Amino acid sequence: MIPSRLASLRPVACALSVVATLLATFTNGLAVQAAEATPATIKVQTDRPGAEVSPLMWGVFFEDINYNGDGGLYPERVKNRSFEFTEPLMGWQQIAKAGAVGTLSVLDREPLNANNPHYLRLAVEKAGDGFGVSNEGFFGMGVEKGARFTFSVEARVLQGSPATLAVDLVSPSGQRLAGETLRISGGEWTRYAKTLRASATEPKARLSVYLVGAGAVDLDMVSLFPENTWKHRANGLRPDLVQLLADLEPGFMRFPGGCIVEGRDLSKRYQWKTTIGPLAERKLIINRWNDEFKHRPAPDYFQSFGLGFFEYFQLCEDIGAEPLPILNCGMACQFNTGELVPLDQLDPFIQDALDLIEFANGPASSPWGARRAAMGHPQPFGMKLLGIGNEQWGPQYLERYTAFAKALKARHPEIRLISSAGPSPADERFDFLWPKLRELKADIVDEHCYDRPAWFLDNAFRYDSYPRTGPKVFMGEYAAQSDKTVSVLNRNNLECALAEAAYLTGLERNADVVTMSSYAPLMAHEEGWQWRPNLIWFDNLRAYGTPSYYVQQLFSRNRGDVVLPVQAGNAPQAANGQPRFYASATCDQKTEEVILKIVNATEQALEAEIDLAGARKVKPRAQATVLTSAQLTDENSLAQPRKVSPVSARLKVSGATFRHTFPARSLTVLRVATNE
Repeated sequence: MIPSRLASLRPVACALSVVATLLATFTNGLAVQAAEATPATIKVQTDRPGAEVSPLMWGVFFEDINYNGDGGLYPERVKNRSFEFTEPLMGWQQIAKAGAVGTLSVLDREPLNANNPHYLRLAVEKAGDGFGVSNEGFFGMGVEKGARFTFSVEARVLQGSPATLAVDLVSPSGQRLAGETLRISGGEWTRYAKTLRASATEPKARLSVYLVGAGAVDLDMVSLFPENTWKHRANGLRPDLVQLLADLEPGFMRFPGGCIVEGRDLSKRYQWKTTIGPLAERKLIINRWNDEFKHRPAPDYFQSFGLGFFEYFQLCEDIGAEPLPILNCGMACQFNTGELVPLDQLDPFIQDALDLIEFANGPASSPWGARRAAMGHPQPFGMKLLGIGNEQWGPQYLERYTAFAKALKARHPEIRLISSAGPSPADERFDFLWPKLRELKADIVDEHCYDRPAWFLDNAFRYDSYPRTGPKVFMGEYAAQSDKTVSVLNRNNLECALAEAAYLTGLERNADVVTMSSYAPLMAHEEGWQWRPNLIWFDNLRAYGTPSYYVQQLFSRNRGDVVLPVQAGNAPQAANGQPRFYASATCDQKTEEVILKIVNATEQALEAEIDLAGARKVKPRAQATVLTSAQLTDENSLAQPRKVSPVSARLKVSGATFRHTFPARSLTVLRVATNE
């Protein structure tokens, strides 16, 4: 269940009187002018509602980067559980206890299935105290005291009497945290399972599996899976991470990426059909972020697809988000090989898109709807959006997008298609694509931007000048970079969050043009990231939202239904003449509240006179929620997960016109009840 609108915000009234201190220049050396003695003005035309704010305006973008799939949202504790990595024993180490002699072999004769051809053979010549293997997990295995895990394995004995398999969960010092034995018999692949309960909390546990006596046994799909998953599903997701997503109240979720949709070459592209069905039959591939960045290599980064398209659709349903899958359009990543499928060979790719629509929306009696129903969801997921390619560009993309759009619109005109404007917000690729996509009458065009905070501050009025007709805008990937794009020095600090908030006011004010937006990347493991900044960080046991996370949450939870015209006057400017005080306004028609979002990106508290023009009646009590901190460099951490987080307090207002002081370095959300 998604929490109520302000359940996680602490009602600390003193936060509204944060004392401003002098800090270094806000961005890129720009000196901000001091506020004049005369207060700033904010005029909201409450009686002139404008464009509707799309329910999809604030969403999330999931990509399996930074170990946030395997090792993160998908809570399988065993790395390389099916021995299918390019180095088949990666993640595993041999155990030979006192007096034990044996061998380990990875074989592919008479496998469990064709999609999962490799398995491990344990052959023990001298039993000693046990011979087997140990798995390191993903940066260790996080377990909490009292937590229950299901150990399972597909196994068979070669010949002779049954074998005894011992399973131990141990700490780095060798302390036994849990243990069980399984009796393996028969020469056919059979699934065996036991429950393990941890006796202590340990973020870096390991799993040991060994034969107690002499003999030989084949093992595949070795799994240690927590019972405590989101909604307690057998192949469920990590609950604290799902809760953080649910708490954002996103309008949509884009999946599975990102660049992993494309693949470095087409043989490594994401293919949704290999990610559904029985777990043991899902075909593992190398993750494209495995060695994309030489400064952050991840040689053990693969995709098991325990988190596949069915689980993505199910997650969207759980958190109340519209599903937005992105499919390969016959192009590999243009930053890598740029491999192309010839146009006369594109039909299988288009058919994949048609089959996906049937998988998501078709009746259980249809071929792909039946596959969905067999996985436990007979009712359609109700998909309405579909992305064609990730951030491709050039005439090659337009040719392929046109072929997809022609086929999909003929069969499914109800599906809105997302097209690409390339990887940058204003270059020759962008300038080439947008006019062409207007000519093609594209539904929604996906724009991307990663840049310094100053870019977001200076471009908060970007969409004011966009044409009011034609394709809508999806700001599909953005994040302020405190250092530079792909830098390991980037930080999720308050400065970046406020710059993003200023930019989001421009998206909201232009809701007739912008229909969707999502920060990227979404999540990262503290020990396994390839890219920063990210919206959410976690380790094996804990997780927290960044200041940027709380910006997203405040905008999403205070979306409103329609835009109200707003003008800010007498506000401070930077040395380049650009404002550093930003406002947007909407109306929540159900609660009859005016919702003001104000960003004060200066180093001084700023008093403003607010005029709710046209409001016939204003209730005397309002609510103010503020995101701020003492320093622009402040950020959250595992040790201080809410150092920079919103606080709420009641506010007295004197009528349709009143004054309010906005703290330095702050995002403020004001909700004022009116009769409009």
